Amino acid sequence: MLRGKNILIGISGGIAAYKTPYLVRLFKLAGADVKVILTDSASQFVSPLTLATLSENPVPSSFIKEDDQGAISWNNHVSLALWADFMVVAPATANTLSKMAHGQSDNLLLVTYLSAKCPVFIAPAMDLDMYKHKSTKESLDRLAAFGHAIIPAEEGLLASGLSGAGRMAEPEHIVAFIVNHLKGLQPLSGKRVIVTAGPTYEPIDPVRFIGNHSSGLMGYELAEYASKLGAEVVLISGPTSLVVADETIKKIGVGTAVEMNKAVLAYFEASDIFIGAAAVADYRPTHVYDQKIKKESLANPNIELIKNPDIIAGLGKIRRHQFLLGFALETQDVLNNGTKKLQSKNLDAIVLNSLEDSGAGFGHKTNKVQFLSKKNGLKSFPLKSKKAVAIDIWNEILKEL
Repeated sequence: MLRGKNILIGISGGIAAYKTPYLVRLFKLAGADVKVILTDSASQFVSPLTLATLSENPVPSSFIKEDDQGAISWNNHVSLALWADFMVVAPATANTLSKMAHGQSDNLLLVTYLSAKCPVFIAPAMDLDMYKHKSTKESLDRLAAFGHAIIPAEEGLLASGLSGAGRMAEPEHIVAFIVNHLKGLQPLSGKRVIVTAGPTYEPIDPVRFIGNHSSGLMGYELAEYASKLGAEVVLISGPTSLVVADETIKKIGVGTAVEMNKAVLAYFEASDIFIGAAAVADYRPTHVYDQKIKKESLANPNIELIKNPDIIAGLGKIRRHQFLLGFALETQDVLNNGTKKLQSKNLDAIVLNSLEDSGAGFGHKTNKVQFLSKKNGLKSFPLKSKKAVAIDIWNEILKEL
């Protein structure tokens, strides 16, 4: 949610300013570009050099600046405000809150705030009696009425030695608040999504298995982008070396088709969208050997197979409100086979790809797909990275919804 965003942090003169280097660090780790503005008094609590080093940008605190040759110029507050995708004022002291609420502009932070057209997040910080005071409440109510998001102060030990509400929210809580707020504005906010990904491994003995070449990358990209769209995501993954970068995604690791089916059924009823991107093995051995099969013991072993559950076809029989999207990797007659699966499995749509297309399917970071739906027909896409393909697929799903 924060990757590539321009975040402007305004720091006013409260003791909680000592926490802001960590806040800058968290935003940077999330992939954001960060700039910081200080009030004059804030620089007494936190080092501008520390903030400049962590943000990798200069940290202005006054209207004018002087270079090494003594030339004087001004810090362009309008450019700073227009640069920002959103502004975070943390800590916001009672003094700064009052000035923001009433349009005062006697420092660089305030004039930049008054020029900002982006969303503004405010993290108040002060002693408990100041936080409870009617004037502070009026300032916060006024700022909330402006459309700004107020990050509630937390309870705990305060600089005065007292304990109560008034502590600035911890940096990780500020980041989580902003991410959740942004997710709430996204098209999948409030939706629950299940994505299956990767292969299944059907054991023959403790060493060998029946499997396939799926890396799971397509499913992981679909899950990651669903989370960016605001969804609550459950990723049910077969064996793969991939990791989930988004900590809000609930990942459930499974090994076999039976295990994957069980995990899917546990979450399906409460879900809104199901995407079956996993390459589930169609068959499994009837008998699994307890010990490794020795070459000497079975000259030509015969492995009897039984059918695995068809996960998405089973969901098609019990679905109620859920949107179902399947995948079909074919080697020939792609459209005809895909159309049959769309109908027989009671799907809303199916993503088709072919091993005949160079750079598509298993073992590649790219894919070339067709999106076939009952509602909107067929749409074809050129070869793209699987990350870009995930975006295309979700754009089509949003049209369907």
